[in-house]
Amino acid sequence: MKSIAFVFTHAPHGNSAGREGLDAALATSALSDQLGMFFIGDGVFQLMAGQRPAEVLARDYISTFGVLPLYDVECCYLCADSLAERGLQAHDSRVLEVAVLSAAALRARLDEYDIILTF
Repeated sequence: MKSIAFVFTHAPHGNSAGREGLDAALATSALSDQLGMFFIGDGVFQLMAGQRPAEVLARDYISTFGVLPLYDVECCYLCADSLAERGLQAHDSRVLEVAVLSAAALRARLDEYDIILTF
């Protein structure tokens, strides 16, 4: 079985990339237990707690990230460099437990996966 990395690079609610990536990860979790979730660039906004998508007439899918451990998706990584570039902190509240890695460490971890899907 090949390992699959899902990379989130877009902020939520401006397009459907985040929701589509999450749906793909949940569906793929039924077929493989070697999944990884990576949040880089504006993708670090995907996991921020306290979002109010109803105010921009968007669907609330962010809380669904929190169920990933129930689907045995436990390898989740957040780019520390991307957080710093956006004025966010590593200890900010998030909807999912993640490991915060430097860009170099995150890239090295990403290289361990056979397939990389970017959303």
